Amino acid sequence: MVPDAQELQEQLEEERRRLLDDTSGDVGDPSLDEDDHDRFALAAHAVDGTSAATAEAEVAFPVQSVVKPFVYAVALADDREAVHRAVGVEPTGEPFDALVLELETGRPPNPMVNAGALMAASLVAGSGVGEKVERVRAACSAAAGRELVVDEEVVRAELEEADRNRALAHLMRGGGMLPVPVDDAVEVLARVCAISVTTADLATMAGTLAAWGRRPGSDERVLPAVVVTEVLSVMATCGMYDGSGRWIHRAGLPAKSGVSGGLLAVAPGHLGLAAWSPRLDEQGNTVRGLQAGEALSEAWGLHPYGPPPG
Repeated sequence: MVPDAQELQEQLEEERRRLLDDTSGDVGDPSLDEDDHDRFALAAHAVDGTSAATAEAEVAFPVQSVVKPFVYAVALADDREAVHRAVGVEPTGEPFDALVLELETGRPPNPMVNAGALMAASLVAGSGVGEKVERVRAACSAAAGRELVVDEEVVRAELEEADRNRALAHLMRGGGMLPVPVDDAVEVLARVCAISVTTADLATMAGTLAAWGRRPGSDERVLPAVVVTEVLSVMATCGMYDGSGRWIHRAGLPAKSGVSGGLLAVAPGHLGLAAWSPRLDEQGNTVRGLQAGEALSEAWGLHPYGPPPG
């Protein structure tokens, strides 16, 4: 059950206070300023348009892998059958950048790991890198309810450190799976991962997924409902890398994390929840964001397999 606006605000602030002193974990994104390392923000956006956010929820950071559900969604909206042929939907139990492809098909195992995101990015309609990036950026902007921009400084840093992604792309290209040049696929993914967002943006984007593609508080259809259903299903099993099982066991929500410390979680039909805290656990997920998400899911009775609160 989604609380009213006042209770939503109070509970977000209570969780932030409870966890603010927890500075465990390591920062994984070198593009973040040192001043950002111990920031912590929470935000929520219900499907009826009700929203709340804590301090620091308007601080911008690179979206990183939290963009992957939207890359997958845009590719699915363009050609679902092509995406189904080229990208699997199985969890791996491996790190996000593991050099792992399906043995029988040569496909990447799912679109939430880097290999699958590279493939999905290559399948977004467009005649080149610029058009593909623009279509993903536009979808993210529509889901957030404001124009988002690509941080070129982050792009440069991403491309300088992209050797492992290039290796994954070469494996898929060599196996006849990747439909675009290796450098194009790597650049598209680097650019969309460098889209600058705030925690409040992520909550609205999560709310758009919670409303099966309609942005909360508006009549704008951002994504087809059938596409969102597929995206949420894969997020539920694969979105938190090799920590996905623990997360879905405790919180029960489709979610996606990123190396910059972002977390986007979805309670379908109810609300979107977002966190940003750059210190990560061994699986690459935000330490404070995990704890907050699990606690709020329990408090609001969002776990689909759990009893209602009270």
